[in-house]
Amino acid sequence: MGEGAKRVTTAGRSDIDIQILAEATQDRAANRLVGSPAKALAQGFAALGRAMVAQSDRLILWLPVAFGLGAGVYLALRFEPPIWPIAFGFGLVAGLILWWQRRGGSVGGLMALVLVGGLLAGGLVAKLRTDRFSPSSLPRTASQSVWVAGYVVDVLSPGNSGGRILVAPVQIGDMAIKDLPRRVRITIDDIDEAVPGSAIGVSAILNAPPPPASPGAYDFARDAYFRGIGGSGFALGPLLGVRMDPPPWQLAVILKVNAMRWSLSKRLLTIMGPQTGAIAAAMVTGQEAWLEPDQVNAMRSAGLAHILSISGLHMAIVGGFSFFGLRLLIAAVPWLALRVPGKKLAAVGGLIAVGLYLVLSGAPAPAIRSAITAALAFGAILVDRRAVTLHGLAIAALIVLILQPEAVMEPGFQMSFAATAALIALSEAWPRPAREINTPWPLRLVQGAWSWLVISSTASLTAGLATGPFAIQHFNRVATYGLAANLLSEPLTGFVIMPFLTLGAILTPFGLGDVFLIVAHWGLKALGALAGWFAVQPFAMVTIASAPSIALPIAFVGLLFICLWRGPWRWLGLPAALAVSLWPRAPAPDVWIAADGANAAVRQADQALLAQLDAKRFAADLWARRRGLTVEEDAAKGFVCEKAICQSPATSPVRLSVWEKRTVPTGDQWQALCHDAQIVVVRAQAEAPDLCQEALVLTGNDLKITGSVEIWRHGDGWRWVQAQALRGDRPWSD
Repeated sequence: MGEGAKRVTTAGRSDIDIQILAEATQDRAANRLVGSPAKALAQGFAALGRAMVAQSDRLILWLPVAFGLGAGVYLALRFEPPIWPIAFGFGLVAGLILWWQRRGGSVGGLMALVLVGGLLAGGLVAKLRTDRFSPSSLPRTASQSVWVAGYVVDVLSPGNSGGRILVAPVQIGDMAIKDLPRRVRITIDDIDEAVPGSAIGVSAILNAPPPPASPGAYDFARDAYFRGIGGSGFALGPLLGVRMDPPPWQLAVILKVNAMRWSLSKRLLTIMGPQTGAIAAAMVTGQEAWLEPDQVNAMRSAGLAHILSISGLHMAIVGGFSFFGLRLLIAAVPWLALRVPGKKLAAVGGLIAVGLYLVLSGAPAPAIRSAITAALAFGAILVDRRAVTLHGLAIAALIVLILQPEAVMEPGFQMSFAATAALIALSEAWPRPAREINTPWPLRLVQGAWSWLVISSTASLTAGLATGPFAIQHFNRVATYGLAANLLSEPLTGFVIMPFLTLGAILTPFGLGDVFLIVAHWGLKALGALAGWFAVQPFAMVTIASAPSIALPIAFVGLLFICLWRGPWRWLGLPAALAVSLWPRAPAPDVWIAADGANAAVRQADQALLAQLDAKRFAADLWARRRGLTVEEDAAKGFVCEKAICQSPATSPVRLSVWEKRTVPTGDQWQALCHDAQIVVVRAQAEAPDLCQEALVLTGNDLKITGSVEIWRHGDGWRWVQAQALRGDRPWSD
């Protein structure tokens, strides 16, 4: 009778319902055997178990989170682990998952095992990808020029010192061919000399990719390692044409595509003018070579800098415009609309448009990620599924992380997927009121405009809140008027600029694109005026110091918990999501020293006094923002420089002397450097003499080991943190 009753009771129930009943029975039995405190604890665990079981259909959403955390932990290690412990752990957990399923274990236990397996899988894939690359054999510092010959692969966004090109080297000095890095990055005076696909030779000084600008800052060398960039430097003369053997076919295809992108970019500049043409080239082909610093700064201060780099916004506009345009064309022809599946045909058109735009943009990493997400959305339409879901986003994230596990450390990946997850979660929770029938069209128009304003404002605010922790931690900038600027620019970007730029770019090779590009030109003029107006408003850009490194992953997990968890328990993730904003900031260091000793700074209140205003400026600005400081631009208030010796002003809290030459100082020069100085920085490879024993002396020999350094006054002595110690011994940190 008992068995029969059980069969009747559980008939028609799912496995999850049966599991919940079983766990509830166990809870009741346990509660009869324990005392009051243990009973409360048991009830708490039982409630947590039931909540986890109720989320079992969302396990796929957490798999890329676990995978990304595993990859992030591996990449953040200070040593290079062997592969066998990670592989063994993954295999062990995979076996446990199979055993658990066969045994009929609890759903909560299975979820925990799957997430642990995802964590180990992320570390394993990241390790395998790291081992695919070989570390650069170029020295960290170089003093002699070398002859570099190779193919110009692409023209990159300009740096502080000028335009930059990416070269596939065939020769670097007397290096053996097998030791040549896959790519090198060279700063040149005139980017018009460089045409993608051309064979060039140039005399240049090349170093290994730059280390972090300050201890704990973003590691650009790690980014370069996974991009195959083994060296960077600057040209000492003009680019010269050389004759070389034809490149391998894979490289030849890349060169032809980039040459086409370059030609289209030049055409955009010719038709639209240098200012709007530069923005158009950045939005269409990803070529940022002609962007002026004032343009970029204005867009950044207005919170519109994301428009300049090809990302999810551009893919969504191009794909969406193609999709809805094709649907409209098919619906406008009744004979065709009755005979073809218009929605699916439009989805195929959207897929093609996204693919073409990916090629046209040069396939940067953010564009690849956005294209995968768009492809899954259009693919869902083809199989009659909802196009945009958290499950689709999770699959896209997992694909990206499997292909590029290092992306988990990149600000672009973090911000794009955080914003997308937040917006999709918002759409799931957004109430959908029933439509009224027979409403007069003037009232419908007003209601539609109000709904658009509310939805757009909420979406922009949600995306801004989701990306805020990453903007603070990585860029230390918050655009105060970003919400208003984005609301005003969305119609302009979505309905005028991107559609007309797309049509103009497609039709330009046939001589039919000029009209569309002129319309886009006026749209970009309006966008520039909008950005310029917001940029000059009071407190348009606020600088916020970075929180400790651990705060960002905590905030990321907290944000994802809010987005992915279903039910009121999701708000338990709110304190974690606010970690970057609420975490107390440690006092800023008193002294900063660049990795090669070419520049240094002293903190005076909330300002940074630079030894040299024009040397290593990118690194100096990055450090100052990261510590919430502003750079003193008035040379009269800064260091006093004479005969290669720069000394901090008498009013500064730390007396710092800097030797700016690569040559070793003479005895008299050492005397001048160390006289009345507390800290001495000498970039030359030298040993400090006895006469400097009263000061803390860091020479090129020391900095080669330490990298960039931050120093705090600690009682009667000093406490310092070294960048190289935080990086550890990794393939990209040599």
